[in-house]
Amino acid sequence: MAGGEQRLPGGPERVALKKEIGLVSACAIIIGNIIGSGIFISPKGVLEHAGSVGLALIIWVLGGGVAALGSLCYAELGVTIPKSGGDYSYVTEIFGGLAGFLLLWSAVLIMYPTSLAVIALTFSNYVLQPVFPNCIPPYNASRILSMVCLLLLTWVNSSSVRWATRIQDIFTAGKLLALTLIIIVGFIQIFKGNYKELTPSNAFRFWMTPSVGHLALAFLQGSFAFSGWNFLNYVTEELVDPRRNLPRAIFISIPLVTFVYTFTNIAYFTAMSPQELLSSNAVAVTFGEKLLGYFSWVMPVSVALSTFGGINGYLFTSSRLCFSGAREGHLPSLLAMIHVKNCTPIPALLICCLATLIIMLVGDTYTLINYVSFINYLCYGVTIIGLIVLRWKKPKIFRPIKVNLLIPITYLAFWAFLLVFSLYSEPIVCGVGLIIILTGVPVFFLGVYWRNKPKCVNRLIESLTCWGQKLCFVVYPQCGSAEEEAPPAHSWRLVSETALRK
Repeated sequence: MAGGEQRLPGGPERVALKKEIGLVSACAIIIGNIIGSGIFISPKGVLEHAGSVGLALIIWVLGGGVAALGSLCYAELGVTIPKSGGDYSYVTEIFGGLAGFLLLWSAVLIMYPTSLAVIALTFSNYVLQPVFPNCIPPYNASRILSMVCLLLLTWVNSSSVRWATRIQDIFTAGKLLALTLIIIVGFIQIFKGNYKELTPSNAFRFWMTPSVGHLALAFLQGSFAFSGWNFLNYVTEELVDPRRNLPRAIFISIPLVTFVYTFTNIAYFTAMSPQELLSSNAVAVTFGEKLLGYFSWVMPVSVALSTFGGINGYLFTSSRLCFSGAREGHLPSLLAMIHVKNCTPIPALLICCLATLIIMLVGDTYTLINYVSFINYLCYGVTIIGLIVLRWKKPKIFRPIKVNLLIPITYLAFWAFLLVFSLYSEPIVCGVGLIIILTGVPVFFLGVYWRNKPKCVNRLIESLTCWGQKLCFVVYPQCGSAEEEAPPAHSWRLVSETALRK
């Protein structure tokens, strides 16, 4: 690991990525990252812990409201601290290197690889569902197909930013069309009078009395479906006119996703009883089989397209988090290198891909969701506490957007409720999550804080960086090709904005 922020004498030359993300692509990144696998997995988990249809629907609406509150806070942070890296950049700026590193460590180690693994496994399960209609697809077949999909999209993201954003635009439109189809069919069912499970007397008929802990777990399952609402903040530096387009994209995307999620769940209950939904291995496929007849194949295809776009979006944004962390000296400098022609962070993409492949081989889907949702919410809360701290520390800093303080306070009240009762209901899951975060403390002091490492360690780091540089064809501004001699790896001034525009 790089020994802190090692740069050439004379000051740093800032690494930059091309500004290629307009308003439409910004909305596609938010919607495409939120609508991945969650709406096709989480309905089962939310309903199981809620204990009734009506309460499950209320949780979906409240989940959208909480995401909207968080998004407004992130809009202020995004234009006040206009750096890529999202939560990590804001926490590092406000609370210092250790806090930022712990957030980065948990994100790189568990949050984003786990989310990617869950989405990829959902993709393979829905693709294979028509082949194995009466049983769960075989373990090996599911894993192999997930890995192939992940490797393909890693190659696409390594080849071109434009290809990656175009895939995101196209597949976001596709997944919205798929969910629109579900909603339209649901409305047709309601007009036909098939809304027995949605009437108040049935909707709030509890088959179990949910405890406060059950409600917290239901929110955790629902929050997984909404995770990704902050991902545009990870690519702020690639956003055209971020002070205008960042808040606009948030104001368009979050209400749209909340509407789509709520009415998709309503549509599910026009075709299925709660017991049928809980017993289904693929909710959307069961819905299609019941209502679409010969066209039931549309649903697994649509879900596959949706999750394919979700994998692409998570790869695109999580690799930028690695890139930002390496640029600040919190990860090996190799991860801050950019391909000289494609202008893509290939080493960061490969690390994200490798971490996801490892997690994909272990773990139950719903347990993984609880892990990642708990750590996600912990990080969100710390970041929004940072907004309040920044108001106190730097009251006169220029803020193009300034939200009412009641918004972060309301979010934090919900955040505290969720974390406390999650710890009460699932102490092992939450405890393991906290341990994963805290394992980053010794790593920080050994890898980042300890500057004067032995020469043999620095030579090893330099040789690994140079090897990776040649393998990934990433070079410094003064290097014309990967074969030319590059400056030492410890002086990691990389591809400047000027070089990228040539």
